[in-house]
Amino acid sequence: MADENDKNETPETPEPEVVETTVPEAAVEPTPEPVLAEDADVAVEETPAEVLADDADVDAAASEADATAAPARPRRSRTRRAATDEGAADDAATDEAPAEEPRRSRARRADSAETAKSAAQPKAAERAARNGDAAPVVRAQAKYVRSSARKARLVCDHIRGKSVEEARAILAFTPRAVARDWSKLLESAVANAEHNHELDGDELLIKAAHADEGPTLKRFRPRAMGRATQIRKRTSHLTILLTPKE
Repeated sequence: MADENDKNETPETPEPEVVETTVPEAAVEPTPEPVLAEDADVAVEETPAEVLADDADVDAAASEADATAAPARPRRSRTRRAATDEGAADDAATDEAPAEEPRRSRARRADSAETAKSAAQPKAAERAARNGDAAPVVRAQAKYVRSSARKARLVCDHIRGKSVEEARAILAFTPRAVARDWSKLLESAVANAEHNHELDGDELLIKAAHADEGPTLKRFRPRAMGRATQIRKRTSHLTILLTPKE
């Protein structure tokens, strides 16, 4: 009977045991405390040696890349920097300033001025012919000639009213020193007529010729018994007027 009762009874099922599983918290590394430097009041954090090594490798690689990409520019001194800045300022001023005209030499400027003057002023002969005025008179003067006016007048009386060709022949054979001065003055008057008035030198006539007194130079000459005699060195101004022949 006992066995039957045991068979009829249902066996008790054991209750499952509940096992509490605890999830471990994430491993958090302890934050290193800042260490104060001795000579400064700045907090310096301690970094692991591995992190420092990795940072050093990264910095070295970056510096190598920069050096390969662009070579370092050499440092310039203050003087060279100042000179470069001044050169740049001068270039900027040159660009802003208008272009100047090239300078011409004095000879070229004088030639251009004479050309403009001659083109602006009509010739004296043409103007006289157009206006019906008298023939032009060309004047030449020699001042402070070392000869007295009296001696000069003795020569000019021979050439007054003569043509240029006759006056040249007379002066060439006149046995006086002042004749050479009169000859030079005559050639100067002819050159003025040809250059300034475009007249023919062989077709000119001596309209007037005169000699005026100039300043007298005072000199002294010793004489007997300790005396001195004055010496007067005379000068004169010679003038010639030329006009075309009628």
